[in-house]
Amino acid sequence: MLRVNIVTIFPEFFGPPLSLSIPARAAQAGSVQYRVIDLRDFTHDRHRTVDDYPYGGGPGMVMKPEPFFEAVETLAVSPPIVLVSARGAPFTQADARRYAAGEDLTILCGHYKDVDQRVADHLATDEVSLGPFVLSGGEPAALAIIDATVRLLAGAMSDHESAYTDSHWEDGLSAPSYTRPPVFRGFAVPEVLLSGDHARIAAWRRAEAARLTEQRRGQP
Repeated sequence: MLRVNIVTIFPEFFGPPLSLSIPARAAQAGSVQYRVIDLRDFTHDRHRTVDDYPYGGGPGMVMKPEPFFEAVETLAVSPPIVLVSARGAPFTQADARRYAAGEDLTILCGHYKDVDQRVADHLATDEVSLGPFVLSGGEPAALAIIDATVRLLAGAMSDHESAYTDSHWEDGLSAPSYTRPPVFRGFAVPEVLLSGDHARIAAWRRAEAARLTEQRRGQP
């Protein structure tokens, strides 16, 4: 079973999403357990302060290192410990597969202007980003990482083999999908998909996957 630990100042953010669809199904199957940890529980002042002004001046507030370190030490988890950060390496399907194969996945959610760099350098084992944009906090990114990971666990998907044909499973894009009706508002499903010829269909899907990957990512 995978234990997913989420360290955040907004624990209420995670309740509804993790109780729905595939994240909930994975938990019901016994493949994952979620623990949402309030970072403010690891502060030691009456205001439960998690941020302070940046050394060197400048705008914004920086999240303090002490609560993150104490939270992770209290959890006593094994790696990976993931800091969601705009400076991080791009999160990939390979990361999701690696996380799904482990026993623990701990995600640290930042907020405000930044997180003290010592959290990235001396606590986190991974620093990841969803892309070249900035969110208001790490919580939405954490949900995306969790969803991409737990859908790979046993019992999460009714047809687990469908994950093997997803985009990015083998670092490429998947072929387009179609369903009924065969013609909708004059737009027809490609004839090959209606042919019943499985060899032709497989060849078409390989060709379409290669075409889209090259067109949209600049690689064959």
